[in-house]
This record gives sequence, structure tokens and C-alpha cells, in this order.
Amino acid sequence: MYAPRRYLPSTALLTAFEAAARRGSITLAARELSLTQSAVSRQIKLLEQQLGVTLFARERQTIQLTAAGDAYAQEIREALRKISTASFNLRTNPRGGTLNLATLPTFGTRWLAPRLAKFLKQNPGVTINLATRLTYFDLRTETLDAAIHFGLRDWPGVEMALLRSELIVPACSPELKRQYGFRMAGDLMKASLLSISTRPQAWDRWFSTQNIESEVGHVMYFDQFATVAQAAMVGVGVALLPTFLIEDELASGKLVRAVDLAIESAERYYLVWPPERSNHPPLVAFRDWLLAETAADR
Repeated sequence: MYAPRRYLPSTALLTAFEAAARRGSITLAARELSLTQSAVSRQIKLLEQQLGVTLFARERQTIQLTAAGDAYAQEIREALRKISTASFNLRTNPRGGTLNLATLPTFGTRWLAPRLAKFLKQNPGVTINLATRLTYFDLRTETLDAAIHFGLRDWPGVEMALLRSELIVPACSPELKRQYGFRMAGDLMKASLLSISTRPQAWDRWFSTQNIESEVGHVMYFDQFATVAQAAMVGVGVALLPTFLIEDELASGKLVRAVDLAIESAERYYLVWPPERSNHPPLVAFRDWLLAETAADR
């Protein structure tokens, strides 16, 4: 359903309004847009007339957003940003082969990035723009086509495909293991425990699976697995880490299993996307490739 024409002002009017709202000055907006002050003032007045709403309160040579103008400016700014991003993506790839993907930081660095060259070689017309996210967000309000999600199947309003599970293992430096002489699960209580802040119950669950119900002591939290792994490598403590994200460190001996007791996470990795992007060609290509790459891990 198309909005009536009167509700679709020209981008020239919207750009003049947004610049004046952001700069708080007709003069500065005119300078930014390489227009005259009178031209910017005229465009803003035309916009107000078209909408039938006063956007600025004017007093002498100053302007101030009205409450309605302030709310409108925020939405228009986001809309112009989306238009600009879409135009940039189209210009860089006229065939429309751009995938804007959000990914978890360590998953993106350790697992996805090393494999992207393979995908791009198989799909030479596709460009991938990566952004990192740690928590849930609204795909409808961001210029993103899809996201890598770790958790349960509890992201509302999206479609999703299961990618893989993970095994979690307590890992530490060889020196720390020699210092404490870890042999059983309960021995880990002697050392500092490290975890990622988005999984606050990870150690409680790990000890529970080892039939240890005593209260876990102090846990140091970090915001990314890469930081947790680095802290473990230099002997700060024992970290709960997904084995597939620390394969190199385990192979090189920079990290060792404090005790050889791994558990499977209750959560999974998913590719999620808004339903309206389901048939976006770059997403279809990436989804098919990603599912093939993770098939052995499901």
C-alpha cells in the first residue's frame, strides 16, 4: 500500500530540514549543503506547508525544533541514512549483490573470516559487509540482511537456520595447570574462574553436570571470548571456552584442558534473517554455503 504523495516529501526538502535540525542553524545547514540561507529556509517552509506541522520555532535569527520537529528529525535522519547506505551498496555492486551481516565478534574473527575467501571465490558477484553485535537487536530497524545468533530459538519476528552446536571445555595455561595440579572437576575451585559476561551461569552449569552443587566462587567476566582466551593464556585463571574457537591455541599448547571434561552448550548457533529478506540473492547464496560448511557440526 503506497502512502499518499503529500506524505512523501522530496529528499531535497528532507535533507535541508535534517541538516538544520542537526546543526541547529539555517546558516550552518546552508554552508553544509552548499546552498544559500534563503534556499534552505524556503525548503523548510515548503516542508512545513506540505506536512501541515510547524517543525521549528523561530525567534529573531535563531531556530529551535518543536517537540514534533524533534521526533520527526530523528526518524528522517534514520531514513536518509538507509537511503544513503542502499545507494552506496548499489553503486559498489550494481548487480545488487551485497549482504550486510551482523556476527558475533569471536565467531566472526576465528571461524567465519578465515572461510570467507572460499565463499567469495565461489560467489564472485557478492560483497559482504560485516558488523559485530553481542546482543539481540531489531533487524527491521537496522540496515542488515541477516545475523549470526548464539542462543535458543527465541528471536521473535525472524526466520532462522541451525548452524552448529559447541562443546565447552575448561582451559588454562600449561603453567597454571602445573601450579594447581588439576585432576578433578572440583580442583578448579582453587583457581580464578573466567567466563564471558553474556553467559553468567556457564560455570554453575558446568559444575552441575559434574555433580558438584556447591556454590561457585568469584568469577571474572569479559565481554568477548578472545579476551577471555587471552587472559587464560597468560595465567589469569581457568576459562570456559568453546573448543572450536580455540583449536589453534590447543594445538600449539598455549592453552590446555584444565581437566578433560567437556559439555555441550544448551544454546546453538543460528543464521537469522527477517522474512522479507528470505529471497535476497546474496543471502540465499550465503545461507546455502554456510549450511554446507557447518553440516558436519550439526
